Amino acid sequence: MSWARERLDALKAGTVELMPVVKTLRLGALEDWGPGWVRKVWEPTAEVLQSDGTMFGGYLAALADQVLAFAVMSVLPDDHFFKTVALNVQFFRGSKNETLTIDARVVAQSRQLIAAEAEFRNPTGELIAKAAVQQMILPIPKPPALKT
Repeated sequence: MSWARERLDALKAGTVELMPVVKTLRLGALEDWGPGWVRKVWEPTAEVLQSDGTMFGGYLAALADQVLAFAVMSVLPDDHFFKTVALNVQFFRGSKNETLTIDARVVAQSRQLIAAEAEFRNPTGELIAKAAVQQMILPIPKPPALKT
C-alpha cells in the first residue's frame, strides 16, 4: 500500500496526527474513502464564520483543496507526490452555520496530471459549491547517496 492510501486509512481511523496547517484552519480529516473518491462531513465553528453567520468563500476553497487532495491521494501512483496547479471554486448559495457534506472524486488521470471535482451540500442536500482541481504528479526524490 502506498504512503498516500496508508495516510487516508489513518485519517479515517483518527489514528494520525493532523498537520499543523489542518489544525490551525480547523479543517479536520475525512469520513470515508475508496479508490477515486472521498467523503468529508464538516462542522463549522464560530471562528470561521463571517459577521452575518455565512461561510467565508476562501475558507470553502481551503476545504476544497484539502478534500480534492484526499481524492487524488486515493489513486496516486506509488513513490509519487503531487502539487496543486489549478483550483477553481464556484459558489451557488450561501452556507450558514450548518454541517456540510463534501464528496470528491477523480474525473481524469494521466501520467502527469490528476483532475478531481467536489460538491459541497448542506443538510437538506442543496448544492452550496462545486470545486475542481488539477494536481501535477511528481516522483518522490531519492535521497542523495552518502559519500564514503
